[in-house]
Amino acid sequence: MFIVYDLIFLFLTLFYLPVYLFKRKLHHGFIRRIGFLPDNLNLDRPIWIHAVSVGEATAIKGLVSALRKIYPQKKLVVSTVTATGNKIAKTLVKEGDFLTYLPLDFSFILRRVFKRINPCIFIIAETEIWPNLITCLFKQGIPTVMVNGRISDSSYNGYRAIRFFIKPILKKITKFCVQSDTDALRLKDLGVAKDKVEVTGNVKFDINLGAAVDATSFRRKLGLAQNDKLLVCGSTHPKEEEIIFDAYAQLLTTLPKLKLFIAPRHPERSQDIARLAGSRGYLPLFISAIPASCPTYINNSVFILDSIGELFNYYSAADIVFIGGSLVKRGGHNILEPASLRKPIIFGSHMFNFRDISELFLKNKAAVMVSGPKGLAGKIREIIQQESLARELGERSYRLILENRGATSRNIQVVRQMNLISEA
Repeated sequence: MFIVYDLIFLFLTLFYLPVYLFKRKLHHGFIRRIGFLPDNLNLDRPIWIHAVSVGEATAIKGLVSALRKIYPQKKLVVSTVTATGNKIAKTLVKEGDFLTYLPLDFSFILRRVFKRINPCIFIIAETEIWPNLITCLFKQGIPTVMVNGRISDSSYNGYRAIRFFIKPILKKITKFCVQSDTDALRLKDLGVAKDKVEVTGNVKFDINLGAAVDATSFRRKLGLAQNDKLLVCGSTHPKEEEIIFDAYAQLLTTLPKLKLFIAPRHPERSQDIARLAGSRGYLPLFISAIPASCPTYINNSVFILDSIGELFNYYSAADIVFIGGSLVKRGGHNILEPASLRKPIIFGSHMFNFRDISELFLKNKAAVMVSGPKGLAGKIREIIQQESLARELGERSYRLILENRGATSRNIQVVRQMNLISEA
């Protein structure tokens, strides 16, 4: 079966190669994806942690920290798929560790890579099901643990359609630590044994609440006056910015001191957003291009974040936060970072990638859901004009984080109970 899978995957790779070249997604790390590793690797059965992109790499910071404390003698291998995720992952590795890209899912590449690295355990953040990867790990006796596992609506429907193929793959994963009861039930329905699944919660609630961010300095950099209000729209997507600009135009009629800050999900889209801002009569200002202190006399401007790793800083400077990917059908993004800063949060109706979290926040009146530019503008105006409402939303969201922490320690306990890694 896996010879057939290799051939199908090869065909798909060759088919999409021109697309990746056209979109300039073939980064320098592609050589790692085809199995070429440094000659001087000396890892001594490391712990391998895989985080596909930015969200997963950010979420596992606490897990990495805990693993280092429990197994200080172990080196880490951290892999990603995306270049942006790789940049975040650089902050997780230390001297002696190995930062890389996940090999392509060809059996002949994976066998060579696993023979060279020989990890003592392979930890997958969230849900990455690569048939050859999981099979190769299983055949080499390397336990595979999924942490922060989540089976989205679309993934569940897709897996059910190919259950005959996916069921034997899932059975080769040693343990599933999942976010919710829904995820657990879906895995069991797909054929995973009950004793292999444990609901440990969402590690994203274990965000560092003690992070020191000087919000005043970031507001100063943007040139904000004391009575200016800042709307930060985080992780936005195509066609969503148009809705945001429509809402912003409505808001300026009654809130002339409101400033707009847009952080696209993919920073390479910054130029597109700048052109859109210009077409609406605004002056686009890239964060990377403004000086340490933006002149306060610049009016009619829109701030655009054109780099990764800084959104949290500007969330701290916000008076209100909109979560992108939710006004269009992208599934939304993480709302816990602004919640940890006690910010009032708004999102659209398409939060299916964060269904459990968004429903929890709505149930506890810790966030607000809107639809369309009129609904977005109306709710932003209401929150800006009612300071008590803004404060209550922020406090409720922060309280929910406190009440739902602990997934990281529960995941670590699962790893320790398996007795797979000799402790120092």
